[in-house]
Amino acid sequence: QVQLVESGGGLVQAGGSLRLSCAASGRYTMGWFRQAPGKEREFVAEVNRSGGSTYYADSVKGRFTISRDNAKNTVYLEMNSLKPEDAAVYYCAARFVNGGYSYWGQGTQVTVSE
Repeated sequence: QVQLVESGGGLVQAGGSLRLSCAASGRYTMGWFRQAPGKEREFVAEVNRSGGSTYYADSVKGRFTISRDNAKNTVYLEMNSLKPEDAAVYYCAARFVNGGYSYWGQGTQVTVSE
């Protein structure tokens, strides 16, 4: 059973920073997604099992960094230079190699004020 538990959301002013964490029950390819009110869930970033490869949505490149600590089975999303349009519920997700994202955390709210 894959279990994912996110933490670290909150309220921040535009231009500020937040770090999200996702504790997993094992080692998987991990991703972060987000969903704003009235919008579809969208991909944010992904890191492979080793942490050696990362991918980002164009909207967050240069501002967000995904990383992982495999000793702790934890993935992080460091978010800098936050914008109001980054406000959303952020979800971490896990997938097996060559599979789709099938496992999701409960989500954590990120609110960015003007």
